Amino acid sequence: MNLSTVAVISGASKGLGQALALGLMDPGAHIITMARSRNASLAARAADAGCTLQQIQVDLSDPRAAQRSATQIMAALPGGAQRYLLINNAGTVDPVRAAAQLDDEAAITAAFGLNVTSLMLMSAAFLRATRDLKAQRRILNISSGAGRNAMPGWAVYCATKAAVDRYSQVVAAEAPDVRVVSLAPGVVDTGMQEHIRASDPKDFPGLSRFVSMHEEGQLASPAETAAKILRYIARDDFGTTVLDDIRNYS
Repeated sequence: MNLSTVAVISGASKGLGQALALGLMDPGAHIITMARSRNASLAARAADAGCTLQQIQVDLSDPRAAQRSATQIMAALPGGAQRYLLINNAGTVDPVRAAAQLDDEAAITAAFGLNVTSLMLMSAAFLRATRDLKAQRRILNISSGAGRNAMPGWAVYCATKAAVDRYSQVVAAEAPDVRVVSLAPGVVDTGMQEHIRASDPKDFPGLSRFVSMHEEGQLASPAETAAKILRYIARDDFGTTVLDDIRNYS
């Protein structure tokens, strides 16, 4: 098989990650997903599409597990593809608490592990594994408007996404031959949104806004958002704007 795309996607068992994986499935694709659980529907769709799919089960909030997976996956990347993509999509909004109540060390550490540390480990391994390849190399880090605007109750989430934004800028400066973007995907109708709507309003003062958006049908679907993101990744000017928002594009 002539490979067109090799794509590594974290958090791909559901929601936006799953939609991105599905959108990349064609006969010239080799897709590697990372998630805590396997997704039978992804495997079935890959078989129908005639592409290669590897599903890696890993808890990326555990830095040691993330490091092992990063090393193993990137060491085994197939050569000869025209394009290599790393999509760091996995993330959590927890813990949702006022700053004065953030006293759960394990929860804070797990959030930084998933949202930041695993992203850095995967990116470092990807950069090393692909640096000698004569191919297009692109990294997409799923960020959030919360990394660019303070949201009471989301101190941890805001801090981790701000870290992702600044890290992406550093990588772009260090590796100009790699296209890197930290992208806010907008408000997408995923399991994370369900979790947000279940928050205690004492911990998250902005709860009513997200409840209203859901009730009024203002949430974008994962499939719709994934389609926009994949068109965006394919653009010639991808990476020109390191901190971007998919809502800037049709």
